[in-house]
Amino acid sequence: MRFCCGPPYDNFQEAPDRFVHMNATSAPRSTIEGLSVSVVVYRPDMAKLQSTLASLGAACDALIARRPGFPIALHLIDNGGLPDVSATLDALRAHGVVCTIVAGHGNVGYGRGHNLAIERISSRYHLVLNPDIELEHDALDHALDFFEAHPEAGLITPWIGDEQGDQQFLCRRYPTLLDLFARGFLPAQLRRLFKRRLALYEMRDRINAHDVVWDPPIVSGCFMLFRTSVLKELKGFDARYFLYFEDYDLSLRAHDVTRVVYTPAVRVLHHGGGAARKGSAHIQMFAASAYKFFRRFGWKWL
Repeated sequence: MRFCCGPPYDNFQEAPDRFVHMNATSAPRSTIEGLSVSVVVYRPDMAKLQSTLASLGAACDALIARRPGFPIALHLIDNGGLPDVSATLDALRAHGVVCTIVAGHGNVGYGRGHNLAIERISSRYHLVLNPDIELEHDALDHALDFFEAHPEAGLITPWIGDEQGDQQFLCRRYPTLLDLFARGFLPAQLRRLFKRRLALYEMRDRINAHDVVWDPPIVSGCFMLFRTSVLKELKGFDARYFLYFEDYDLSLRAHDVTRVVYTPAVRVLHHGGGAARKGSAHIQMFAASAYKFFRRFGWKWL
């Protein structure tokens, strides 16, 4: 669950030639055959964003080292407040990544932001990436190796660690309202009372650092690597979710058309946080999206 959207921002009036800059309505479609990446930002923490993009560059190096000439394109979706990132994008360009900023569309939400990239790509693979993720240098290389060995796989979710390097359990079974409340809003002392049921919700009985797990019901939107054909068939994210639960929705729909797989050889670190720690506005958005999710897929209370 993520914070990547907000009010309008259109600060890039004159873009340097070294990367493409376009608005949301005028952009041509990409014509690459390799990997495309979309990152949605709103008033980003620049240290985290730069770390994300630097790790993406290193991962692209490792990918291209084994696949010379493999095309890679980044779509940076500016939902507002993006400062000058020309130097950061120059560094990515040095890794062989074509960089595009999509701006001028205003506050469209997280899922709709990614959809602005998804609707214009024709890559073989597409990575939905948070601006608070650090990729291991071989993450993309391992992921594409897995796709090539398993044509039945259409969506990969990685091993995800926290800032201390401990595993985050972000694969999920279908949630109950009690699970969501206990995990997201209870203080740690009270949350311990629900330790067993939350462990089941977080699939701690299945997810570990070494076993591939097929078809976890729900996976995190902080890193979703798709075969683009699958993502196109799903028509991307459901734009009715402004923020939160759009990844739950997309995960469940993905099972209708492909196999979802947890692949621990693909590793990332996640620096994100929960809705309750971000204030009342996020709690309200969380509740509104939860209502839409359960209304669509079915209520489960206890």
